[in-house]
Amino acid sequence: MKFLIQFLIALILSANCFSQVVPDTTTLKHSVDSSVLRIKNLNPYFTIHVDSSLRYQLEINKNQSEYYWFIKNSPVGVKINKDNGLLTTKVDKSFFLSGRLKYDYEYKVPLSVQNLNDPADRVDTFFTILFYSTEIIPSKIKPTVTSNIFIDEGDSLSFKLQCDNGSFPIEEINYISNYAIKSITNIAHCDDVFTWVVPYDFIKENEKDKQKKVSLVFIGTTKFHVRDTAIIEVTVRENINYPQQVMEFGSIYAEVTKYITQLKSSFRIVDKKIKKVKKTRTAFDLTSATTALGGTVFSSLPNTNQQTVGKILPSVGVALVPVKEATSPNSSYEQNTATLIRSSIKRLEYLLTENRLVGDKDPDILNKSRKLREELKQTQIQLIDIPLAEENPNEKELDEYFNSPKVNKKYKMRKK
Repeated sequence: MKFLIQFLIALILSANCFSQVVPDTTTLKHSVDSSVLRIKNLNPYFTIHVDSSLRYQLEINKNQSEYYWFIKNSPVGVKINKDNGLLTTKVDKSFFLSGRLKYDYEYKVPLSVQNLNDPADRVDTFFTILFYSTEIIPSKIKPTVTSNIFIDEGDSLSFKLQCDNGSFPIEEINYISNYAIKSITNIAHCDDVFTWVVPYDFIKENEKDKQKKVSLVFIGTTKFHVRDTAIIEVTVRENINYPQQVMEFGSIYAEVTKYITQLKSSFRIVDKKIKKVKKTRTAFDLTSATTALGGTVFSSLPNTNQQTVGKILPSVGVALVPVKEATSPNSSYEQNTATLIRSSIKRLEYLLTENRLVGDKDPDILNKSRKLREELKQTQIQLIDIPLAEENPNEKELDEYFNSPKVNKKYKMRKK
């Protein structure tokens, strides 16, 4: 019982001790200097639709009539009343179409309020304004050429793929075609250049139409997979393969030149043979004439033996005639052959002169090659029986002999 009474007394004393503790109720108060100029309701960020307007009244902690409001480098259509700080915004779509304003671009606008009497009493700050539009302007591909193009084989086609970007710009460009063609340069983005060199064998020889239509379809895609297409029709016309034709013409020209050289060599052989026969026949003729004259002289002499010799000598001259024909027959065939060879050479040389190429892209190259080929073939058939001598003739010596004054005089046409 005694122990219980002591426990109760100790419990009462401890309760009294806790009830005497006073809590700390001190509150710190921050003092605000009302003399410092400040803007009370500045909104740091404005988002405005292009079809809406903004009227926002800015307030300061002092008398408005003593202060001057102004903004610097503001976007078109953003204004502030200098007297009361009323911020207004009114923009037209024409500003965006003309490029003076941009959608989804954050414009940082410096804002200041100045005491008219105290230059030091001033606040400089800024706010950000952004314009947006719910109207979606489509992006388009605009090639730098028209939709219909005419081009010849061997030429190159090159143009740039420009983009008229709207609300969402074109990020990727692909192209397809009705023929298996490929651009030399890579086509993937705006402002890439499409370059195609048309091969000479694009139009085959067995095709009736001498032209083909190539359809190029360029497909531009935005990040939201909105597509725009541009179609260009390229009409490819058949054209002369000038590199190949120039090589063929050079080959034919060289073949004709070589054949002329061979003919000149054959002409020299035939002409020398004619000259040799002519010398031999001239010698026989002079011998016959000498014997006839000798017979006349000896017949007039008084000596009988001499007169007998004079009777025999004319018979000797007459006997030389068949010998002359047997050993050196008349060369009319060789003469005709030489004349034919010479006329053929002159004709071929004239054709070579008249059918020279005028530049690397002579428009008449096909006709010139055809003329040379036909004339060469015709001459070869005409002179097929004439042997071509000297495998490696000296062209300079042959030209000198062929164009020598004696030979020209010999084969010059004479008036009857």
